Amino acid sequence: MKNTLIAPSILAADFANLQKEINMVNKSEADLFHIDIMDGVFVPNISFGMPVLEAIKKHAKKSLDVHLMIVDPDRYISSFKKLGADVLTVHYEACTHLHRTIQAIKAEGMKAGVALNPHTPVALLEDIIKDIDLVCIMSVNPGFGGQSFIEHTYDKVAQLKEMIRRNKANTLIEIDGGVTNKNAKQLAEAGADILVAGSYVFSAKDSIATIADLKAITK
Repeated sequence: MKNTLIAPSILAADFANLQKEINMVNKSEADLFHIDIMDGVFVPNISFGMPVLEAIKKHAKKSLDVHLMIVDPDRYISSFKKLGADVLTVHYEACTHLHRTIQAIKAEGMKAGVALNPHTPVALLEDIIKDIDLVCIMSVNPGFGGQSFIEHTYDKVAQLKEMIRRNKANTLIEIDGGVTNKNAKQLAEAGADILVAGSYVFSAKDSIATIADLKAITK
């Protein structure tokens, strides 16, 4: 039985009731907290920074999957470790020396993730796939929640899964953007290991039941 992990995206949470939203994720069948850090430079939006992440860590009872949508992420690797990140994902497009960045993340004791924008081919990771713990395929353009899912994502997942098998890597595949009950099963069948769900979870009438439904249909 496949155990697809569900990672609610805190970007879509009610920031005025953040502790309540964190407690909801703690009680649910979700596996991870997905936390987007945006700088308004790499992406045209600013989300939240280190004080908010620190506050989330105090109450979260599940691992923190931190996704940096920022320029020059190397400057902050040790800071995010201190703030409690378990997985730290950087964008391929933001890293001049990606291999060095990955090694720096691992040296801090975190799992290293690499995110790919919709226009970035998975083939660019061929030479370092065995060094990467997680590849985050952006299934929307990064920077804002609530966007429509890009259908080409299924092909990218299949290509990436084949690359992982060919290289005998243990890399997990994460999908970020537009995940709902309409595409979750197909994504899992294509090879996705982790599904990030934001608006679909936090805008639901019953978020805990919505997370449980995603878990059930991706088994």
